[in-house]
Amino acid sequence: MEKLFPEIVKFIKERFPNNSFITLHEPFFLGNEKKYVEECIDSRFVSSVGKFVNRFEEDIQRYTGAAYAVATVNGTAALHTALLLAGVRNNDFVITQPLSFISTCNAISYIGASPVFIDVDKDTLSLSPEKMRSFLKNECAIGKDGYSYHRVSGKLIRACVLMHTFGHPGRADELGHVCREHNIAFVEDAAESIGSFYNGVHTGIIGLVGVFSFNGNKTITCGGGGVLITNDECIARKAKHITTQAKVPHAWEFSHDIIGYNYRMPNINAALACAQLEQIESFILNKRDLAREYKNYFTEKEIHFITEPVNTRSNYWLNAILLNSYKERESFLRYTNNNGVMTRPVWKLMNKLDMFKDCLSGPLDNALYIEDRLVNIPSSIRIN
Repeated sequence: MEKLFPEIVKFIKERFPNNSFITLHEPFFLGNEKKYVEECIDSRFVSSVGKFVNRFEEDIQRYTGAAYAVATVNGTAALHTALLLAGVRNNDFVITQPLSFISTCNAISYIGASPVFIDVDKDTLSLSPEKMRSFLKNECAIGKDGYSYHRVSGKLIRACVLMHTFGHPGRADELGHVCREHNIAFVEDAAESIGSFYNGVHTGIIGLVGVFSFNGNKTITCGGGGVLITNDECIARKAKHITTQAKVPHAWEFSHDIIGYNYRMPNINAALACAQLEQIESFILNKRDLAREYKNYFTEKEIHFITEPVNTRSNYWLNAILLNSYKERESFLRYTNNNGVMTRPVWKLMNKLDMFKDCLSGPLDNALYIEDRLVNIPSSIRIN
């Protein structure tokens, strides 16, 4: 395999001929970004109040099909808020996947809850409905109150968080069905999957709440930023309230009725976000063209390229390949990064981190297999 590394680097560099060093994913500002930011600055409304915040929420509703959207300072803040509104409390269990960026587990931990790690499916890289169902059947029981409890610890299984890995939609319909059977709140961490659809429905809508991230390396960005979407009016209203310090509306008095958070997206970030969202479909088509070229190339080399699951449209946020072993993965990472092409391994599994090593886990064969072999390759949009 190593004899192919120079050819792979050459192929990737040909895709990005204007870059001396090819990064994994960089932002591009090709539309109204400067215009809207200047307009925001001229208005003096650069913080959490301003027309662009409201506009961005409305634009996200239209684009995703969600009934409600609440803009936040980042995706992790949106997920923390979503879990609170899903009813997660201190000492609860929250089912999620070990193959995820750490913000998924951090948000669970902010509340004092603990993640329960269930394996992923190899084709989606995301939480496996079959493995989750098996865990609930073999290790949990439904109590008299209708909720599911872990038999050994007695802890309540309050929620499930699916993370749509690298923008590829996970099996949200099936997971939602399992959650309904066991009275578990279903939350979608769609941080990486803006513009991705599962059976024609945008990610983030199938669950009770969904969240997106607009960090600098995402498909569209506003530097930081996130958004929470839902079809539940009560949840949307509470989300808006607690992300703005839970301040009771009044012309001059400062009164707060519950613990709140300073999580509202600033207007200046929202100005960028509005301009980026205007271009999202052209960005995704550009990225899907790149993914198609990668797929054709790696198929010829008998290297497994991760493609969108059946009945989905992926934004192909980060393209990925699977190598044959951990040793080969390390050699590939070393060679590419030393030769002008940024590549990265998948995250270390969450259950291997010191903070989560004692958390409850099921068998994680698929996640361990993927961790040893997966490499992300350059995935930016290309400018002619």
